Amino acid sequence: MRKSERQRLIKKLMNEHDIQKQEDFVALLEGAGVNVTQATISRDIKDMQLIKVPSPSGGYRYSLPAQQTVDTEKKLKRVLFDAYVSMDVQDYFIVLKALPGNGTAIATLIDQMDFPDTFGTIGGDDTVLIIAKTPAAAQDLYQTLTNLLER
Repeated sequence: MRKSERQRLIKKLMNEHDIQKQEDFVALLEGAGVNVTQATISRDIKDMQLIKVPSPSGGYRYSLPAQQTVDTEKKLKRVLFDAYVSMDVQDYFIVLKALPGNGTAIATLIDQMDFPDTFGTIGGDDTVLIIAKTPAAAQDLYQTLTNLLER
């Protein structure tokens, strides 16, 4: 598994689990079929600039720095404002049309936002296909993206 894929999986696992130790990452990744060492996880934590924050269950858990999420949202908002053409939702799917050359960037930023109900994102030259986990999640994400378009 490539580093970028592993780090994307680490982000997903942090959204789904209260991860308090590097060994927790190792165990969860192994449960997902990815064999890694604690040293690899340590390098990923440094590379991803993960921090420890208070956990609702007590103790501390790993998290992305808050600034990274804010910056990604600002970037997504700016790109949508500059390149947005149209957007429609149907069942599990959202199709976002953009000016040519912007689809991949928008898809990447949506992936980086780590919306919890997003199953996957595919970015083409001027089109982004966002697949949600449920039709209701698609409607919620559609509304979230619509809200980002407002100044």
